[in-house]
Amino acid sequence: MILYVFKVPSLEHNNKIIGESLDLVKYLDAHFDGPALLPNDPAKREFAEELFTYTDTFSKTVLSSFKGDVVKEAGAAFDYLESALQKFDGPFFLGEISLVDFVYIPFVERFQIFIQEVFKYDITSGRPKLAAWIEELNKIDAYTVTKADPEHVIQLYKKRFVDQ
Repeated sequence: MILYVFKVPSLEHNNKIIGESLDLVKYLDAHFDGPALLPNDPAKREFAEELFTYTDTFSKTVLSSFKGDVVKEAGAAFDYLESALQKFDGPFFLGEISLVDFVYIPFVERFQIFIQEVFKYDITSGRPKLAAWIEELNKIDAYTVTKADPEHVIQLYKKRFVDQ
């Protein structure tokens, strides 16, 4: 039996405890001063909520593809992101960088590493918007210092999905 232990951030504020990452970030955005993590534009906020709803589906689809046809199954999930990145002008999901980008990049980063190494599949091939999005995020120092160690990702995912 393999046991995975993850550290999950949580916040206690005004006698309320928040432990879900997305809920936590939304709460911080709504209750504390600082740059907004979502634009005021109602259409962009609505699209952001649609993308937040898709995060579980995206993650589950890609993870389950590791036991099946990665190109076909995971490819469909990355096609969804490619399409979403075309909705607004700019390199990010809502045009300008937002919470949506912060939610997706840890998944995409780790999946890209593992899929390239194990399945020899480039998730950005034929997806220029996805490639540009990853490139733009990699220009942001605050993001790059948080990136996962590729070898750790590969070994963790291999143990979980390949070496069973």
